Amino acid sequence: MRLYSPKFTDDPHSAYAEMRRIHGELAPVEVASGVPATLVTGYHAARHIFGNPAHFPADPRLWQSTTPAGCPALPMMQWRPNAIRSAGEEHSRYRNAITASLDHIDLYALRHTVERTAVSLINEICKAGAADLLSDYALPLTIEAFDAVLGLSPEAGDETYAAMMLRRGAVDISASDRAEEMLVVAMRKVLAGKRITPAADVASRLLQRAAELSEEEMAHQLVMLYLRGAEPTWNLIANTLLSMLTDDGFGGDLLGGGLLVRDAIDEVLFTDPPVANACISYPRQPQIVGEVWLPEHRPVIVSLAACNTDPAVAGDRKGNRSHLAWGGGPHVCPGQAAATVIVEVALEQLLDALPDIALSVPATQLRWRPDPFHRALTALPVTFASAPPLPVV
Repeated sequence: MRLYSPKFTDDPHSAYAEMRRIHGELAPVEVASGVPATLVTGYHAARHIFGNPAHFPADPRLWQSTTPAGCPALPMMQWRPNAIRSAGEEHSRYRNAITASLDHIDLYALRHTVERTAVSLINEICKAGAADLLSDYALPLTIEAFDAVLGLSPEAGDETYAAMMLRRGAVDISASDRAEEMLVVAMRKVLAGKRITPAADVASRLLQRAAELSEEEMAHQLVMLYLRGAEPTWNLIANTLLSMLTDDGFGGDLLGGGLLVRDAIDEVLFTDPPVANACISYPRQPQIVGEVWLPEHRPVIVSLAACNTDPAVAGDRKGNRSHLAWGGGPHVCPGQAAATVIVEVALEQLLDALPDIALSVPATQLRWRPDPFHRALTALPVTFASAPPLPVV
């Protein structure tokens, strides 16, 4: 299965089922032309891999040394001095600094930031009766929230956003690398400013770990948090909204009070998580998982979307948070509490203000970005009854 093909992008769940039927829990795939990997589609196999980081390290440098420099999958897979792409003691240093910084996020202050931003964005669209809820709401709301959490000034926020959009639209590896270097430069400026004027934000708290991380390493941790946190968060908002708008039972239960917004979010994390295929590892020696022989250095990618819907663990999902959408093992997402607050408040505010939202095109006409790793809409066009602006929070 080519994870970059239209067949996969248009109907990934059928592709996962086909791979599981033919290959079992581990399937051979390509993440780019001529770049093989193994995709984990079984829940139990994923748990085994998450629990064995020594056998399945996340450091890609040996694999990368034999991969063509222009490989389009490199922006998501290549080595960086950050917690996602490291193993052993190096990973522990990065991870400890990140978790210490994220654990002190004031979730009540974050909730207020999201509420204020949501009201401002809703007031920009409420009279029009139509909007693209991805570009007009989910994306700018998430960026505003992440800027506040990380401690980015408006100027730094503009720089990082421009770099992220350049990276998202990059047509070759050189453009992607240039965008990432722009992000590193911007985060260095942020750290320099926080040295002079620290605040209650992640950048300032990272600086308190200067004995463990160099300034370059701190900049890369901020880039990682920005890139790996913001896009999945705005896509989770959009994917949850889409489920509400297209599943009659889902939306009816929600608006009727039988389903909480948090339950809706968890249902989407099971069925259509914004990071569909991730948690990449690179075995240092051949491995056997079940009855499958995994070659050394060939990437092993956990399909969070496929594992969550594995028939081997099927059952009632309401109120169940056993999904793997946040990853697992030592690389489990450390920012899930903050991301959940952003998504939950964004949805609550929007549904309270505009309860009659409906898709403005048939669901079959919506398009998904061709991406082996993310499950992301290109747009979410909707209509709703025109409404007066909300009071400013």
